[in-house]
Amino acid sequence: MTVVDMRPVPWTPRPYEFPFVSLVRLPNGAVLRIADLPGRPLVSAALIVRQGAVDEPPELGGATILAARALAEGTQRFDAIELVEASERLGASLHAEASWDALSASVDVPAERLGQALELLAEVVHRPTFPAREVDRLRDERLNDILQARADPRRRADDVFTSTVYTNDTPYHRPAGGTEDTVRRLDRAVLERVYRSALDPARTTIIVAGEVARMDVEGIIERLFGHWERSPDAATAPPLVARSALRGRRVRLVHRPGSVQSELRIGHLGVPRRAPDYHAMAVAGAILGGLFNSRLNMKLREEKGYTYGAGAGWDLRRGPGPFGARAAVNSEVTVPAIVDLLAELERIREEPVSPAELAAARDYLVGVFPIRFETPGAVLGAIAGLAVHELPDTEVTEYRARIEAVTIEDVQRIARERIDLDRLAIVLVGDADRVGDELAAAGVGPVEVERDEGPVQAGPTPTLEEEIGPIDSEPEGAPLATDDDPLSDPLEEPDDGRPA
Repeated sequence: MTVVDMRPVPWTPRPYEFPFVSLVRLPNGAVLRIADLPGRPLVSAALIVRQGAVDEPPELGGATILAARALAEGTQRFDAIELVEASERLGASLHAEASWDALSASVDVPAERLGQALELLAEVVHRPTFPAREVDRLRDERLNDILQARADPRRRADDVFTSTVYTNDTPYHRPAGGTEDTVRRLDRAVLERVYRSALDPARTTIIVAGEVARMDVEGIIERLFGHWERSPDAATAPPLVARSALRGRRVRLVHRPGSVQSELRIGHLGVPRRAPDYHAMAVAGAILGGLFNSRLNMKLREEKGYTYGAGAGWDLRRGPGPFGARAAVNSEVTVPAIVDLLAELERIREEPVSPAELAAARDYLVGVFPIRFETPGAVLGAIAGLAVHELPDTEVTEYRARIEAVTIEDVQRIARERIDLDRLAIVLVGDADRVGDELAAAGVGPVEVERDEGPVQAGPTPTLEEEIGPIDSEPEGAPLATDDDPLSDPLEEPDDGRPA
């Protein structure tokens, strides 16, 4: 028997059923979802409001994320230190965060102390004080982060890409964490006003996941949250605007003198998470740029040796997030990499994928599905996705069957309908003196050179894992995330809103 004969082969995926999730509607309109997970004594609970950075006034960009961070900095009963001490006495960890799509406060705690932990969560949600000193600190951290983003080629490329794809009146045109101009306006009064405007039970889902069968979770939640009334300051979220700024191809080259690499972003306006052909998109994205053996990675990394990793996919949000491809390549191969990348985008549109490619993508997505829900927190994140995107429970109960039903024809149809090579943003952050002339001669589109003389961030060459990340997480550069997670956590905060 040869070594080849001894290689393991994939088996038929084991049966898996997503945990049953009960639904209770509280008197004030809030929804309670409970997932009992036997054998999981660490319970995760969260209150999620379906209002995020996409809903805030444009002149206050970044306020929602900053307000969420400030929730745990003090309440009417506890200051920041006392709040930490109170949670630690319970063996609990409190979190508050916001994303493009939602704002949330959550707690992880051993099941026997769930009631006390939920009381602490209610304190954070209902009675935050937004201490001026802590708000000023958080604002200054974000301003410093904005400066660092300009020195980070990856984040600079992401910011330029989204500002190229979207019109100025689209919230996605800017970072979720706000710009320097908007963040400077944020103070205690502004954050409290933005937070209060989001507090509406009708937009709220409370989720508890863990070993809770013997507990009166419904009773505890009704006592703490059932009589919570809509804030007088609550506002109706404005219509979500997401418009493409592209009328043809646009090539933007941001000059970084002395840079030895070029950060590449190529893409355009995508679709929202509620797109009816989501499952076919997940398979197409995996084949194109979501797996290690995806077309882009095999071409640019394995065959050409241009990069440590390349990827592509749809960033799926409540509104149409971007579709894009990404890579970081050595300066001398910048233009060949762009040409090859564009050729792969065209190939998946024009040529049917092979049966082997289809099988590999489907088997991966079906196979890792149960692994993603090994912890209560992951189950909670999936249920949160249902709530935020207003999806039925069948999105998780029928996910594997729908992935297995995707055909070669479905993948090619998605590629033709969802990838537009005529209206395309091609963004580079690199040394224009080294690549500019060759880029112009390549004829991929009219080239705009922007002289950005800011500092070039130095450091070791990233590993493959750092470059493209695991398939089930957003890589650095969230605008180009490959969303083949069945329900990517809508509470995950975009990278551009995090302090360094």
